[in-house]
Amino acid sequence: MTTSMKVDLKNIEWGEFLIGNIFLVSTGSLLPKEILKNGKIARITATNLNNGVFDYYQKVNHKNYRELTNFISVSFLGSVFYHPYTASLDMKIHSIQIPDQRLNKYLAEFLVLVFKRTVSIFSYGDQLSSSDLPKKKILLPITITGKPDYAFMKAYMWQKEQEKLEQYHNYIKKRLELLKDYQAVEPLSKKEWGKFELGKLFELSQGKSKGLNHLTKSRIGVNYLGATNLNNGVLCQVIEDKKLIHKGDSIAFIRNGEGSMGYSVYKAESFIATSDISVGYNPKLNSFIGTFITTVADKVRGKYNFGYKRSGNRLAKEKLLLPQTKNQEPDYQYMENYMKQLEYDKLVKYLQYIE
Repeated sequence: MTTSMKVDLKNIEWGEFLIGNIFLVSTGSLLPKEILKNGKIARITATNLNNGVFDYYQKVNHKNYRELTNFISVSFLGSVFYHPYTASLDMKIHSIQIPDQRLNKYLAEFLVLVFKRTVSIFSYGDQLSSSDLPKKKILLPITITGKPDYAFMKAYMWQKEQEKLEQYHNYIKKRLELLKDYQAVEPLSKKEWGKFELGKLFELSQGKSKGLNHLTKSRIGVNYLGATNLNNGVLCQVIEDKKLIHKGDSIAFIRNGEGSMGYSVYKAESFIATSDISVGYNPKLNSFIGTFITTVADKVRGKYNFGYKRSGNRLAKEKLLLPQTKNQEPDYQYMENYMKQLEYDKLVKYLQYIE
């Protein structure tokens, strides 16, 4: 899966260009909301989520309707995305195309990265207008004649994709080797289940941190967990304070926080946690069992709100529905093998897809 000849950014010449001199730049326009009907054509708006797609609508016959296929969008706020499909543009969206050059995903991916370096500084107070964008300067690889070297850009991004695919291929093979000895288990629907109190399953302790004001952020520090269900509970990294550390191979139960109260995350690594979190330890726990239990535990999150908080006492009394043995104890072996089997089957499919 490797290329026969490496292309390298260090071995090329770069040139500076005005965006308006080498690209076709246009801007979308406002449409009355009442004429927009649900359909299949993406509508690009000023958001940095979902590739800039706000929703899908029908094509409309209106003087302000702007529709393009295979282009790069740049919002007034600096979000940049590639759209190989047909889409309509809102009033705060610019489109980028190349005269006499068709975009493909490799060329587009290179250009998106370059554009982001140029336009990512804009905000609501300093927007990128339709008159500003063409005047912005951009650095691109150039040919010996001084023109943008689009062939190099395509080759470079294709090479990067192949390198990533090779890494992924090797990772899957190693992971499959690790999982290959799992024991096949019966489906969830045929397994006996029982209710178990969290306080009896886990030794629970409260997070020790009083807040980030008492800690120092550091990119090479330990993970700092807070009231969020994003990024596996991690808010940032901080310099380690041994008095505040919780050991890994545990489950962090989020007891407070808007939108995250009731969630739980398995943590393999040691970490520092806020007092909004309780940490659970069980000698049987590993990544497979932890993932199984957190998936089940998250089902209770709907019962909590700011009028009914997840206190430490309520957490300890929460009941989890888990697979059980004939002795009516949690069947940890089943949970582990179920997750291993699930991952193994998924990875086999992924490997077949990339091969």
